[in-house]
Amino acid sequence: MSTSTEQIVNKEPSWWTGHSALERGLMIMIICAGLVSFALVISLCVVASKSPDCPTATGIKVSSYSRNSARPCMSPACIHTASVMLSNMDRTVDPCDDFYEFACGNFIRNTMIPDDQQSVDMFTSIDDDLQRQLRASLEAVTDKDIKPFRLANAFYQSCMNQTQIEKLGLEPLMKVLRILGGWPVLLDDWNAEDHDWKEYVYQNQNLGYSVNYFLTMELDVDPKNNTRRLIAIDQAWLSVPREFMMEGLSHEIVKLYYDYMVDIAVLLGADKKRAIRELGDVLDFEFQLAQMSKPEEERRNSFKQYNPTTVSEMSKTYPSIPWLEYFNKIMSPLVTVSPDELIVVKEPDFIHELENLLARTPKRVIGNYAVWRIVRDNVDYLTDKLRQRKQLFWERVSGETEREPRWLECTRLVSSALPISVGAMYVRKYFDEDAKNNAMEMVADIRKQFRVIIEKVDWMDEKTRSAAIEKIDAMENLIAYPDELLDDSKLEEYYEKLEISKDALFDNLIAVNLVASNYSLERFRQPVNKTDWVDFGDAAVINAFYLPNENSMQFPAGILQGQFFNKDRPQYMNYGSIGFVIGHEITHGFDDQGSQYDKNGNLDQWWAPQTKEKFLKKAECIIHQYDNYIDDRVGLKLNGINTQGENIADNGGIKEAYMAYKLWVERNGPEPRLPGLDYSPEQMFWVSAANSWCAKERTESLKLNIFTDEHSPSKFRVIGPLSNVPDFAKDFNCPLGSKMNPVKKCVVW
Repeated sequence: MSTSTEQIVNKEPSWWTGHSALERGLMIMIICAGLVSFALVISLCVVASKSPDCPTATGIKVSSYSRNSARPCMSPACIHTASVMLSNMDRTVDPCDDFYEFACGNFIRNTMIPDDQQSVDMFTSIDDDLQRQLRASLEAVTDKDIKPFRLANAFYQSCMNQTQIEKLGLEPLMKVLRILGGWPVLLDDWNAEDHDWKEYVYQNQNLGYSVNYFLTMELDVDPKNNTRRLIAIDQAWLSVPREFMMEGLSHEIVKLYYDYMVDIAVLLGADKKRAIRELGDVLDFEFQLAQMSKPEEERRNSFKQYNPTTVSEMSKTYPSIPWLEYFNKIMSPLVTVSPDELIVVKEPDFIHELENLLARTPKRVIGNYAVWRIVRDNVDYLTDKLRQRKQLFWERVSGETEREPRWLECTRLVSSALPISVGAMYVRKYFDEDAKNNAMEMVADIRKQFRVIIEKVDWMDEKTRSAAIEKIDAMENLIAYPDELLDDSKLEEYYEKLEISKDALFDNLIAVNLVASNYSLERFRQPVNKTDWVDFGDAAVINAFYLPNENSMQFPAGILQGQFFNKDRPQYMNYGSIGFVIGHEITHGFDDQGSQYDKNGNLDQWWAPQTKEKFLKKAECIIHQYDNYIDDRVGLKLNGINTQGENIADNGGIKEAYMAYKLWVERNGPEPRLPGLDYSPEQMFWVSAANSWCAKERTESLKLNIFTDEHSPSKFRVIGPLSNVPDFAKDFNCPLGSKMNPVKKCVVW
């Protein structure tokens, strides 16, 4: 059933019709219990009229959260929270045996994954609401709104105008291909002598496309001096994860990808036999790029990737590439690069091997590869036939059998293309300022507890401990959104050079990319502002971040809602959910990678060697713990090395959040229980934490994530950290040696 924007935004159902049957049942029970309790209080007050809790002419004396923990919280927010928890939990499971199943078992059993999704979890639930809100905002824009909002609306309309997209057909892409000199696989008379791999890179920059298909070039903050920016060179971006590419065509996803390449070429006019032959050569070229690349588990040491040099030195070390020309062609006219320009080469061996690969590879293969990467990146913005073929490929990879509704694809695309405009629209209309204030208090509490942990650990020398305390004290917090999103003039200034058409989606994407690229180049020589509002302007995002080279955390407005935060429910629910996330991000500053950066966000050896050795040994325990986990849903082992940073952050984050909640109780007193749930506030803290990671995933998606994601699967983000925390075992009376209270525990922080 379709729902209009007006219905989404304006219709406000009554409490009764807007809540589930379980919630309504709980409310009936609570009302009945309340009436009985009221009668009992009246009776008792007849006998003991001096009781301060007796009803008076102004009603019964209660606070919004009663400090008598025996009385359940009966507010609508508590009833809703209790309903959600009861729906998600499987209380027949022993929490000391499998806490994830205890907290999420019914959610997993009762949740149906829509055909257009890979999974359903707390993030997708919040995202569903967020995307509907963004749709309403985008469709409500008028000519009277400021230019940034009109740009977003025009972009959205160009995406929704599928009739115009079909009318334009393949011509927008073909125009780009003509500029590039054509796609060899489509042509009989392509002249190899007229083409060079570097020219593709230069043209890509001029067209607003990636320059990272052969090697990656980034305009990055200097890791050792974050007041300035520099050029960093790294291994190439691959079109399929390296882990799969290393297996060649024997890997199912690579074979599916090859078939997809051929079919797209045929849809663009290629002869199928030629496409099979020539795109096979392209895939072989990318296999070699993958073999030259290092896996992510070997790229966690930032010191090894900091290899400073100059342009002139690069010209001697890697002589086949004209580096001065290369950098100036990409960065001119906004930036001029000199022979003395500082360059950081992250993977020197890759550049050496790339020189050899380019020298021995026919130009037709290189041309086919370079143009294919452009074609691949533009399929989503062309005709329905091309998009249907991509969907078929993606269905086999992810399990999704349908595309998202067009409006949803378009809200996501606008959010990605114009994040500051969309972020401003969202926070102005939907964001609850109380959430920002509450989050600031929680960040302060949790950071204070991490400081306590640093002060108490027995494996740090005093000099390193002092430096760690300085780092946690210096950590910046960027919460919800920057004030500039409320300033029309700031938004107008940022978007003053951008123009968008309502009927040219393909051209709009090029325009957005060029403006973003030029903005990056324009500020390359400017001093770095670590709290630049533009870098924090993407507020409509359901995620959180720690940035090592700034020593700062970001908690966008989008995540301060739903399962993660509600100001009207007990704080044990908030500290267990968003508090867990906050603690996670704080701990990232002290995981295996974040610990390489000092209080100012500079790459620095600030750890005493013996303390660093002890830290790495503790991290090794985490690696082995997660390495030994097997996800029995797909029969795959986790990668403890790739996921160690996130696992260290999870383990420290939940501990800090629990300590901070206990501090909150000391200040404010104990909170009431939730109705219908015979669990203490401390126990519900852990249930809330686990519920944040309840997820129902497709098998295909789960396999993909285990191989490529730096995060552990949701189940292990619960049982891993909680089994290492003695307070969890104490609160649930888990016997020593049970699965959730093992004798050997891994503790870094």
